[in-house]
Amino acid sequence: MADDSGQTNGTNLDETDVSELLPVEDDAHEGSMSDAGEVPDFSELFEEAESKTARSSTDVAPNTERESFRVPRKLHEEPKPYFNDKKFYQKVLTGEGEPAKRLHSQLGAFLNAEDSKERSTYRGRLITAFWEVAASIAGKINSGLPEPKIVFLRFAALLPTIISPEQRRMISSIIFENKTGEPIHYVDEWLKEVSRGRINASAVDETKTAKKDDANRINAALEKTRGKYQSQITVIRNRMSEIDEQERLLRDRADLISQHSPSAGFDDLSAPYNEEQRAALGEMTTILRKLGTLNKDLAREYQELDTISEQLENLEDKESDTAAVDTKTVVAEMRTIRQMAKLCVGRQGNHFPVLMKHYLKGGFEDIGARENIIKILAEVEHLDPGIFERTFKRQTNRIVPNIILIPCYGDQGVCWEPFERFNRATSRARVAVPMYPKDLRTAVIAAVGDLRWQVAKEKAQHYWMEEGLTGWYYQWFAERKMKGDVKDAFVQDYILWITRESEGTQKLDREVRDIFWRYIPFPQDVKEKLKNRGFVYTELYKKDKNRAMSDGY
Repeated sequence: MADDSGQTNGTNLDETDVSELLPVEDDAHEGSMSDAGEVPDFSELFEEAESKTARSSTDVAPNTERESFRVPRKLHEEPKPYFNDKKFYQKVLTGEGEPAKRLHSQLGAFLNAEDSKERSTYRGRLITAFWEVAASIAGKINSGLPEPKIVFLRFAALLPTIISPEQRRMISSIIFENKTGEPIHYVDEWLKEVSRGRINASAVDETKTAKKDDANRINAALEKTRGKYQSQITVIRNRMSEIDEQERLLRDRADLISQHSPSAGFDDLSAPYNEEQRAALGEMTTILRKLGTLNKDLAREYQELDTISEQLENLEDKESDTAAVDTKTVVAEMRTIRQMAKLCVGRQGNHFPVLMKHYLKGGFEDIGARENIIKILAEVEHLDPGIFERTFKRQTNRIVPNIILIPCYGDQGVCWEPFERFNRATSRARVAVPMYPKDLRTAVIAAVGDLRWQVAKEKAQHYWMEEGLTGWYYQWFAERKMKGDVKDAFVQDYILWITRESEGTQKLDREVRDIFWRYIPFPQDVKEKLKNRGFVYTELYKKDKNRAMSDGY
């Protein structure tokens, strides 16, 4: 038995002991851990080493202007030499003090254990030690970390030789930089944004206090003002679209009245305006008045934009003058990420935190890389077009949530927050998606379904059991006297709605299908396809027509 001091059967767990635990593999990846079975030199494991700054993720620009996801042409790139470094493991743990020693000790004991009970004991200790090291590294995220530590935070890769050569190749071919412009973050990128004060720390019950420091207060105001700026841009675009439409109508009427027919009996003379042209003259007068009104509105909207731009500039100046958030906040955020991982995994799931070949299944397309997530989200948004829409000042904006990619073996994604507490109108939701699930598409759809439920519930407020999507679903759930959490049941039904019902395969209860058809409608092209796939869809399609005719939808 091993204890936290690193003793195994009375013997210190040194580099020789650990090397004997590691499998000898023939690495097919050229240059990666080139000598078969060779392990890092542990003799200098806990000596302070000079850090080499890793590449940092690019800043993510607001994307409320986009109408849909742009699926990247490249889903991966040439493998990078993360695991070529024979001292990768050593560099991950160097400088992390006692937590690193415990992790080193427990990893060796876990790999060496033959008895299942012993292995289970070491496994539990290893989980705790892993997250302690992750929190320790997180606290230094803004000080320039060496690449192995970044790879550890991002992919949970600790010891390269417990990952197969093909898996190392897959992990190292994930595109490092965020070239998509979407708010999809790996853990290290997310922590860096929090450390710089660009994103508020995630809310947790025990830390919800009214008192906020200057950096958080400025950041909250900045996030809200950025939302207002993007909303105002949308308002101006909509106003310009109205003006364009009226100008088009005006040109059509002008073309109509400029067409002169010859007068009866006088071929070289034009006839007076006919009845249709005289009507067009009246319409032109109305259009001109409307254009005048729209122009005044547009001028007022630009004045409002100037005001918001000035506020935004002032807040950005204050943000640059405000020191980054303290280390405790970033460490606390790492602990929150651990809670997100627990939710993704579930009580009965695999909570083992280290990337290991026995637990990583499938090929590259099964890994929750940023580009793979975007590809799935584009498919889901096509089937549920309103999922990211939010209305503010009678203008509907598309607000993609902040998505945090958690390196864990969870089976489904979760929504941590539907929006920030101080900016419900325009702030982004926070969604966590596991990187190594059994089925990536299902995990992403579950996260979107959770977001759907929480936004609808917050919108209905204390009437959530009576009104709208959540109200109808809750009443059906209660009438059936079903057990468990109503939200979990909804998420599972949402998965079926997107994956099976969209293809015409009837898997939902009839009443649930009716609720989803009305409150989470498929786009018209999918409805047109489904109306010919069975009686139930035909009837739902007819109900849509009846509601539209009676204006009672």
